[in-house]
Amino acid sequence: MQFRNISQVALATVFVCSGHIARAENVADIVVTGAGLEETLPQELAHYGSAIEVVTEKLVKDGAFVDVAAALELVPGLYIKPASGPFSYVDLSLQGSRTQDILWAVDGIRINNRLYGGTSPNDTLPASMIERIEVLKGGESLFYGTQAAAGVINIVTRSFSDDFNGQINGSVDNRAGTNLDGYLRGSIGRHRFVAYASRNRSEGYQPFSAMEPSATDRKRGYELWSVGGKYQYDLGADFAFNLQYQHTEARLDNLSAIRTRESRNDRNEEIASVRLDYVGNDTVQFFLKGYFHDWKTAYIQIRNDPATGAPVVIYPEGTFWGYRDFGGSALVKLKPHRGLEYLVGYDYQNFSGRDDVLLIGKSKERVHAGTFQVRTTDDLSRRGRFAAGLRYNKTGGAQTTVWNVSGRSDVTASLYVEAIGGTSFILPDASQLYQIDPCCERGNPNLKPEESLNLNVATGGTLATGALTWRATYFRRRIDNLIDVSFNDPAFPDGIYVNVDRRVKVEGGEFQLSAVLAEAWHLSGSYTVTRARNQGSDRQRDRTPKQFASGSIAYAPADRPFGTNLSVNWVGDTWSSPAGFARQNYGNYAVVGAGFHLYPDGSARRHRLGINIENMFDNDYATRGYGSAQRDDGSGRFLYFTRGVPRTLRVSYGLSI
Repeated sequence: MQFRNISQVALATVFVCSGHIARAENVADIVVTGAGLEETLPQELAHYGSAIEVVTEKLVKDGAFVDVAAALELVPGLYIKPASGPFSYVDLSLQGSRTQDILWAVDGIRINNRLYGGTSPNDTLPASMIERIEVLKGGESLFYGTQAAAGVINIVTRSFSDDFNGQINGSVDNRAGTNLDGYLRGSIGRHRFVAYASRNRSEGYQPFSAMEPSATDRKRGYELWSVGGKYQYDLGADFAFNLQYQHTEARLDNLSAIRTRESRNDRNEEIASVRLDYVGNDTVQFFLKGYFHDWKTAYIQIRNDPATGAPVVIYPEGTFWGYRDFGGSALVKLKPHRGLEYLVGYDYQNFSGRDDVLLIGKSKERVHAGTFQVRTTDDLSRRGRFAAGLRYNKTGGAQTTVWNVSGRSDVTASLYVEAIGGTSFILPDASQLYQIDPCCERGNPNLKPEESLNLNVATGGTLATGALTWRATYFRRRIDNLIDVSFNDPAFPDGIYVNVDRRVKVEGGEFQLSAVLAEAWHLSGSYTVTRARNQGSDRQRDRTPKQFASGSIAYAPADRPFGTNLSVNWVGDTWSSPAGFARQNYGNYAVVGAGFHLYPDGSARRHRLGINIENMFDNDYATRGYGSAQRDDGSGRFLYFTRGVPRTLRVSYGLSI
């Protein structure tokens, strides 16, 4: 690794840095036009003790981010690293979690891959569609169900506007990357509409630190098209009818460090929903929603024979893997009397999938869930808000009941305390239940859901008449029935999925600090420390960093036509265990980025020019740890790591309509 000494600079800098991350105490400032109960639910949960971070559109624009994962890298408490640049799988850990412990959603529609829980959906999520990203931290299974054991990442796409407006943006970078996107929105009478589209393409870069000569495809490139739209009709009497649709097509290289001639996933994804909202009065509010998510991949893998160089077809073009998820949900908020309000909900999910690459047998499930929550209102206390709830979840032979309690107290105008505790669950995915491929570990249909007990406690507030904001958080999580691979059964020499007897315990803390100086300088930073261990072990779990920090500093004067920003991401000790080698530490590095933007038309601000540098010091760092593979000449295995994005210069232009 190069430039490891930058980590010292990062630690010194990170607490004098800023981003446009909205803290929990500021979510009331977010205005959502035409919003119903589903859209305001994350902000409401924040008022009752849930920790929420909101990534704003301005942060996305100033950072010139290409995909959603890059826009999330400054979120306090969230470690996220795209494997090989934009539109690739990511490693993420939210307060010490695993990747599969976090639920992803687009406008409230869950998009996690139920075939493989650890396969994140980032590879079909362009940053251009972001209105904001809401990150809920801690166990949120009460309203969001399975895989929300450590939190929720909800991407909110372009929202409605009563005014006619839009934007067109384009950018190029020094790696032959081109990005073009735009949106248009407005209203005509009772009709509101939004339309957006984007195209992203890049030749990419060499994704591994070492590659054998037999790997002739040596750059991980991508090409992605995405279009989407929303429609809302005001039915009168405080009813609104909503339609939403998004289509994405992508060609994504899927390389390895040896023998690859051609290997690619061709994605085709559809996300759609229909929803009826009623927000007429304080006594009754509700929404009814149906959704559809279809995700298909045509896979191809052709390898080179290392001895002759001849092509060997492993999976012919068009080999299928994919899934379909559809269902419905309803949530009613009732306030029949002063002091308390009640939320009653129902969720239904119907999932089916197939994989002809890694063979999976039966892969269908139906999920029914009922939710109930009671919470206090301002009629009872304006300084303290408290909530408690239950969720009953049933799928196949698995039944799970989880509970959740939370609260927030504004001790003074400048000091608050809040806490959330409860249980969460993760259902086994299809591969863990039904995988039958002779290459790999065997599925186990008798698996139990993972269960966890969560606690988050935080205090924070403001100083210097609101110019300085701080927050300190303690988090703790205990996991039972953890699903892992066992090699102890002679009948399954390649392993079988089991519920392990040992508990996993996660404990740690976050500290956040931000300031606004002279209304032009925005400074903030965050630091997270985590201890994640198996019961009886003193070793940190693989791919979970012990420490990480992030921050930025931005200068954005309202009366001048320019701005600039600097960001730092630092990662401490992080380990992986490659086959045939000792455990490797791939952490202790920092990545620095910078940007400058200019409005050449002055105060009108219709035209925007931007210059951004990613990985300014060209640090060669690992994102998913180390792997190992057999050398072409058969002399043994070699060690390599998956590389983060090298130094990249991006120039952008935007025109507001």
